[in-house]
Amino acid sequence: MSRLDGGVDGAGGAGGDPAHVVGQEAESAQLEAALAGAAAGSPAVVVLEGVPGVGKTTLLRRFLARHPDLPTVQAEGLAWEAGRPGALVRRLDALRCAGPVDPGAWGEALAACWRARSAEEPLAVVIDDAHAADPASLQAIASAVARAADARLLVVLTARTGPDARAHPDTRDVLDRLPAHRIPLAPLTPEQTRLLAARAATIDLPIPVARRLREHTGGVPRYLLEILRDSPPARWSDWQTRLPAPTSVRQRVEAALGAVSPAARALVEAAAVLGNTPILAEAAELGGVPDPIGALDEAFAAGLLSPAAGHGLDTLTFPGRFVRGAVHATLAPGRRHDLHQRAAEVVRDETERLRHRVEATPLPDAALAGELLDLARRKADEGAWAVVAGALIDASRISPRRADREDRLLQAVDALAGAGLLGQAVDALPDVEALPPGARRDAVLAYVAIQRGRRAEATSYLDGAWRGRGADRGTAAQVCQRHVLHALADWDGEQLVRWAGRAIEHAEPGAPAAVETRAIVGLGHAARGEIEEAFTAYRAATRESPSGPQHQRARMGRGWLLLAQDEPEAARRELEYAVSGIRQGGSNRILLWALCWLARTRFALGDWSGALQNVDQARLLLGATDLELLRPLVHWTGAQVHALRGEPEEAARHVELGTAAEHDYVVMTVPALLARAHVAEAASDYDAVVRHLAPLATRTPRGGLDEPGFWPWHDLYANALVVTDRLGEADEFLRPLEEIVRRRGHRSAAARLGYVRGRLLGARGDTAAAEAEFVAARARLEGLPLPYEKARVDFAHGVTLRRAGRRRDASAVLTAARQRFAALGARVYVERCDRELKTGRPGSRLHDKDLDALTEQERTVAGLVAGGMTNKEVAAEMLLSVKTVQFHLTRTYAKLGVRSRSELAAHFPRATG
Repeated sequence: MSRLDGGVDGAGGAGGDPAHVVGQEAESAQLEAALAGAAAGSPAVVVLEGVPGVGKTTLLRRFLARHPDLPTVQAEGLAWEAGRPGALVRRLDALRCAGPVDPGAWGEALAACWRARSAEEPLAVVIDDAHAADPASLQAIASAVARAADARLLVVLTARTGPDARAHPDTRDVLDRLPAHRIPLAPLTPEQTRLLAARAATIDLPIPVARRLREHTGGVPRYLLEILRDSPPARWSDWQTRLPAPTSVRQRVEAALGAVSPAARALVEAAAVLGNTPILAEAAELGGVPDPIGALDEAFAAGLLSPAAGHGLDTLTFPGRFVRGAVHATLAPGRRHDLHQRAAEVVRDETERLRHRVEATPLPDAALAGELLDLARRKADEGAWAVVAGALIDASRISPRRADREDRLLQAVDALAGAGLLGQAVDALPDVEALPPGARRDAVLAYVAIQRGRRAEATSYLDGAWRGRGADRGTAAQVCQRHVLHALADWDGEQLVRWAGRAIEHAEPGAPAAVETRAIVGLGHAARGEIEEAFTAYRAATRESPSGPQHQRARMGRGWLLLAQDEPEAARRELEYAVSGIRQGGSNRILLWALCWLARTRFALGDWSGALQNVDQARLLLGATDLELLRPLVHWTGAQVHALRGEPEEAARHVELGTAAEHDYVVMTVPALLARAHVAEAASDYDAVVRHLAPLATRTPRGGLDEPGFWPWHDLYANALVVTDRLGEADEFLRPLEEIVRRRGHRSAAARLGYVRGRLLGARGDTAAAEAEFVAARARLEGLPLPYEKARVDFAHGVTLRRAGRRRDASAVLTAARQRFAALGARVYVERCDRELKTGRPGSRLHDKDLDALTEQERTVAGLVAGGMTNKEVAAEMLLSVKTVQFHLTRTYAKLGVRSRSELAAHFPRATG
C-alpha cells in the first residue's frame, strides 16, 4: 500500500481538499482531463514531477479523494527494494511473478488484467515514488501500457526531480522513455506563500518577508509549513530575522551528527561556522581535526558535507539548502561563541574576520561597530556596495546608541540599493520610513524608488531631499548624485550634467558620490550631443579609478557610448570586460546594465544567439534583484530577436514581461515600446507600429530622445508611416531628424533615416531620387559591422524597385537582402524576401490585353485577392496598409470592368509561376 493513506509529500491533510493547500489548480485540471480522456477510451500515462516536498503525493491524494468510486490499483516505490527485480510489480494487484526476471511477460500479464478490469469503467493505476522503484517493475509497467492501448486506463506516477532525486540509472531511463504527459509541480510563489501562511498558521506575512521565506525554502510547501508552524509569530515582523531550517531537516541532521565520530562532527560544525563554501584547511584548523580527509570522508557518507564541484578537496559545500543552517542551529551558545571567536583568528579575509567577531558578540559593542564603519567606508570607496551593506547592517545591530543604529541602518539600505540588492532594501523600507524626516532619509528613499522604476515617487523624495539638505556638504553631494541617476533614467542630458556638476562641487575629493558621478556624466554629455566631451569624461573616469568596481562602472558606460557611436566591436570588448569584472566583485545593478547593453551590442553585430544568452543571464539576475527600472531593457532584445526569428509566442512573452507605463522613466518606456513595435512589424501590422511609437514622437520634454544612436526607434516609426500612406507625416517627422544626424555625422542613423526617405520618395513616384537615397544609405554603412542594418536597407531598396516595376533590378537587391537575413536567422524577413521575389515574376495571363492597363502594384493586389486573400492578408503580404490595398482594388475594378471579388477571381486566373 502506498503512502497516499498516510505520509505527506507536500502540503495537505487526509482526503478532501484541505483549506491550507495552496496552488495546484492547473495541475489538478490536467489530471482531470487525463481521466476524462481515459474514460472516453484514450488511455493516458501521467508523470507528476517535482522536488521532494513540493506536493506530488498531496495532489494525487486530492485527486483520488474527488473520485472515491474510481477503481484504483496502487503501489509505492521503496528505495530499499530497488535492487530486487519485480519487487514493486509483485505488490500490484494479485499478480504473482515467479520464475526468472521477465518484464515482457509481466507486462503481458498486467495488460491482460488491466484490460479486463477496465472493460466496464476506467481503471486508475497509481505508482507513488516511481523514481525509487526497481527498474524491472517499471519496465513491466511500460510494457503493459504499450499492450493496453485499447483499455480505459489512467496510469499516474510520481517522481522526484532535482539533486535529491537519487534513482537507479535504469529506473530513470525507463521513466524518461515512458510515453507520458509530464506535469511538473511548480514551487509556490511569494503570493502563494503568504496565502499558505494565512491558511495554515493564521500569520499575516508582509510581502517582503513572504518573498524571503519563499526564497529560503525554494517555495516547497512541506518546508514552508514546518517553518511556519514551528516559529514564533514575532519572527515575521523583523526584516533581518534569520530563517531556520525546517524541523524535519534539523532532526535528520541531528541524527546524522550523533552517528559520526567526534572528529567528523567537529569538521562539520567548524565548516558550518565558516560559511556556505568553507576552505577545508580552515575548517580543519578551526575544528582541531588532525585527519581532515578521513573526517571529510565520514561526513560525506553521512550526507553532511561534500567537496565543492570543480574545486578538488580544498573547498567544501553542504548538500541541500538547509544542512548548514541546521548544523549551526545544533551548536550550544557557548560552543557557537567559541567557534566564531576562533574563526576570526583563522580566516584570512578582513570582512570575514569582522563577521565572525560580530557573531561572537551578543551584546552592543561600540568599538566593534566602529571597525565595521571603517571597513564600510573603505569598501564604499571601491564601490563594493554589497560588502558595505553587510558591514553597516552589523554595525547598526551592535551599536549601543539609538541614533547611531538609525544612521547606520539608513546607510545600509542605501548600500543595498547601490549593490542592486533591491529586495533586501525594500524589505527594510518600513524601518526607513519610520525614521524622522530628513534629507538623508529622503535621498535613500529616492534611490530605492529610482531602482524600482517609480519616477513620480523618486521626484517627490528628491525635491524634499534637496530642500532639506541643510549645510552638510556630504548630504548635499549624496542628494545631487541621486538626481544624476534620476536624470540618467529619464535620459535627460541637461539635467544629468547640471546635477553632476553640483555633486562634484559638494563632494569631498574621492568620495563615492563624486566617483560614481564621474562614471555617469559622460552619458549626460552624450545625451545632449556632446560626443567628444563624453569620451573625454570616460577617459578621465577610468584614469581616476584604474581598477575595482568603479573602474568597471566607467567601462560599462564607455561600452554603451561606443555602441551608440557605431563602434560595436569596441563596445563588446568594453562590456565583456565590465561584465567579467563586476561578477568578480561589484554591483548587481551595474552588472545588469552591462548585460543589457552587451545583448544590444551582440544583436547589432549579428550574434543573436549570444544576445539571447545575455538576455537570459540578465533575466535571472533581474529575478534576484527586483530592479524594475531595467526590466524593459532586459526584455527588449529578447522580444526583437524572437520576433525576427518567427517565434511570436516567445516574443510576446518578452513583451509582456517588459511592459512599462507612458509616464515611467525613458529607459523603461522606450525599450518597452520598441519591443512592441518590433513584434508588430514582424507581423506586418504597421498601424500597430505607429500606435506603439506615437507616444515617443509626441513626448515632451524630449531630453536626449532624438540623439542619434542611443534609442533606434525613429526609422521604425517613419517607415511605418510610409507603409500606411501617411507620407506627409513621415516627411514632417524625418526633416528635423535628418538635420540632427547631419550635424552629428552619425553614419548608421543617417543610413536608417535614408532608407525611409528612399521609401517615401518611391511612394511619391520619384524612383530616381529614391534610388539615390538607398545608394547613399548603403555607402554610409560600408565598413560598419552592422549586418541587420545593411539587410534592412537592401530590403527597402528592393521593395521600392519592385513597386516601380523594375523587377530585374529589384530581384538582385532582394536576393542580397535575403542572404543577409538568412545568415542572421531572421526567418520573418527571409520569407518576405521570398514573397517579394515570387510576386515580382510574371504570373499566368498577366500578358493578356485586358490586364495591360493595370500597374504592377495593381496586378499583384488583384492576383492575391483573386487567390482568396482578404484585404488585410494582402496588406500583410505586400507590406502595405489596408487602405492602400483597397485603393488599388478599386482602381482595378474600374479598369477591368468588374464589380466584385468573385468576378475578379473569374476574370483574373491564379498565377502558376
